[in-house]
Amino acid sequence: MIEKTTDIAQSKTNNIFRKLSIQVGLNGLSFCVLDTVSNKILAFEKITFKVPSTPYLMLKELKNMLGQKSNIGSEFSEVLVIHKNNMFSLVPKPLFNAEELPNYLKFNAKIMANDLIAHDEIPNQDIVNVYVPYTNVNNYIFDLFGEFEFKHSGTVLISTLLNQNRISDQTVCYIQVSEKDMEMMVVSNKKLLFYNQFEYQTKEDFLYYLLFSMEQLQLDTRKVQLKLFGNIEEGDAIYELCRKYIEHVSVFIPGNLPFPYEELEDETIDFSILSTL
Repeated sequence: MIEKTTDIAQSKTNNIFRKLSIQVGLNGLSFCVLDTVSNKILAFEKITFKVPSTPYLMLKELKNMLGQKSNIGSEFSEVLVIHKNNMFSLVPKPLFNAEELPNYLKFNAKIMANDLIAHDEIPNQDIVNVYVPYTNVNNYIFDLFGEFEFKHSGTVLISTLLNQNRISDQTVCYIQVSEKDMEMMVVSNKKLLFYNQFEYQTKEDFLYYLLFSMEQLQLDTRKVQLKLFGNIEEGDAIYELCRKYIEHVSVFIPGNLPFPYEELEDETIDFSILSTL
């Protein structure tokens, strides 16, 4: 297990002005605490698993992580949990029926009869994200902090990037790069065309998922804008490989965050967490 810990600031700010955002997934965990008055990040921690975990072991690591950071306090004005997994399906809102949640997932995810199925509405897109949250994590967070909000990572990424792209009519392919997975989203004419998650082991795997998805969407590799962000920099092996096949490739620096993103460029804080603070 690889662990990265960053204490960005120390503060005696009253807990009522602090927000806690946690992301959980079988490839890793992270959390971030924001002082909502000064817009300063008070604490951050990230763990990446060497091999995919299980919900049981993931919860065990989460308990250890939050226990080690007991000085973050136990009261917050807001607590948000982001569930990152591939057990989701995007459903057009006109076709959505809350009574049929299992039917939206049964063809692309292995679900159990006792699984809790949740859904998020994606603003201004007439899309509903149906997904399976980690119930054991939700129960633990409720016992620890009381009432809280939870969302799927796809909901967070789609909503945030659509806001980033709202003034552009170009076709843009965004990919959030993590150590073992990629979240790919395509926007054209301010509308969502595609969103999916893929696990990869090599840079060639990464390129395969990218090019195959673009082929299915009939995107022209000479015209589409490919914007990479997350665990990626110019000159990285994945970046250079993409440049051989995609004409317009860049590292994406998001805007409209509650604090200057440039100050965090060298940090490892997940974009999904940052965009919810």
